[in-house]
Amino acid sequence: MAANQGGRTRRRLSTEERREQLLAVGARLFSESPYDDVWIERVAEIAGVSRGLLYHYFPAKRDFFAAVVERESERMLRMTAAVPGLPVREQLAAGLDAYLEYVAAHADGYRAFHRADASGDEAVRRVYRRALAAQERQILAALAADPEFGPAFAERPGVRLAVRGWLAFTTAVCLEWLRGPDPTREQVRDLCARALLGALAR
Repeated sequence: MAANQGGRTRRRLSTEERREQLLAVGARLFSESPYDDVWIERVAEIAGVSRGLLYHYFPAKRDFFAAVVERESERMLRMTAAVPGLPVREQLAAGLDAYLEYVAAHADGYRAFHRADASGDEAVRRVYRRALAAQERQILAALAADPEFGPAFAERPGVRLAVRGWLAFTTAVCLEWLRGPDPTREQVRDLCARALLGALAR
């Protein structure tokens, strides 16, 4: 460990810790500004590293933003994974609670994730679309495993469209929720739950 001028020691970050630090800085900057307005030099400055070191981790800005998007997608999927054997109606509220917990705890990452489609970079947009498709598949798989709905229901074209529309609705609601104190988390959860069940009503 190296000592700084104040006499305190500063621990050298591992490769994974450094990468996580850079992604956290990127999430904040991409959440605040459009893709074209985020400069790699600024990321390096905030993280306290050289531009060359940042490029060692991410060859280009598109790779950096794509990594931010993938990181947030993996977090969302982990936190909202379906519980095997538990009916969709029973786990919907719990799943939304976990999702909203993620949104509140990682607001910068959530905003940055949903800026990706407007980035103008097709490679980044592909990563974003793959992430949305993974969320869609996760919901459809939960529906297919539920005795009330089942595989035949989940495979209907209209159901896939309803789930896709619900994801867009939930995103819009959550981004608005992050802007201010109202509505409460419970109100957002109940609104989103009613929206999904209404979209799936047969």
